[in-house]
Amino acid sequence: MDPHLLRTYVTVARLASFSEAARELGYTQSAVSQHIAALEQDLGAPLLTRRPVLPTTVGERLLEHAGPLLLRLDAARADVVRIASAPSHGLTLAGSPAALGPAALAALPAAGVTLRVLGRDAVCAAVADGTADVGLVDGLAAPSDPLRLPDVAPLTTYGVGEEPVSVLLSAGHPLARRGGLRLGDLADARWLDAPDAGLPLPQLRAANGGHGFRPALRYDGTDVRVLTALVAAGHGLTLLPRSAAADVPGTTAVPVTYPRVVHRIELVYAGTPSGAARTLVETLSTRP
Repeated sequence: MDPHLLRTYVTVARLASFSEAARELGYTQSAVSQHIAALEQDLGAPLLTRRPVLPTTVGERLLEHAGPLLLRLDAARADVVRIASAPSHGLTLAGSPAALGPAALAALPAAGVTLRVLGRDAVCAAVADGTADVGLVDGLAAPSDPLRLPDVAPLTTYGVGEEPVSVLLSAGHPLARRGGLRLGDLADARWLDAPDAGLPLPQLRAANGGHGFRPALRYDGTDVRVLTALVAAGHGLTLLPRSAAADVPGTTAVPVTYPRVVHRIELVYAGTPSGAARTLVETLSTRP
């Protein structure tokens, strides 16, 4: 498939409009229509209904493939440009909220830094497509085990930190006085679904054999303070690294005693970093 046609199709499907897609892509509406017609002819199936503009069943399946394909193309272009271009004097760091701890922030240069707080998958995508020089991503893992990161490009990962995890409960919760908690005993509790600010519920399910942890409330933001405030207000539980869960007003942090899991932070980069990115990578990689 021609990637230009595929990109046009994804844009039309996202905007649900041929004219809006033409405006965003800088094409005429006629050119956008020709792109879609050519792609449909190539695949031998209609991809969009025209009134309203919506993906067909075949079009929906193509969208599942299109995102990773286009990201991989962007990653390839960024990798080549990264090698061919002169070193940049600035630094763009992308990080998931709980990965940006004191050690990482203290290692940043005094000037020329752009810090982007993103969701975990978006961090890897940003490094892959070159919109970030270095990434820091976190998650739940067994001690010393690597994180399972999305396969978006050939990326180098390096573990730069691990610490125990705690369940954060409101101060009045019946389990707040416990000295430790097993995740399996909390599988049917009210949980906050905060995939980017807290440790994602699918990772808790995986640690518990794939069961339980139904969300009572979903939070789509990246501010850990909002997440902890939701816990304090009694809307549900969340799992956080011990340092992030400590001393939060209106809450109690109880250590997880089983299974043996930790909060892990990994450094992510592509190719061979240079300039400020190289310095940051070297600094974080050599920390004890």
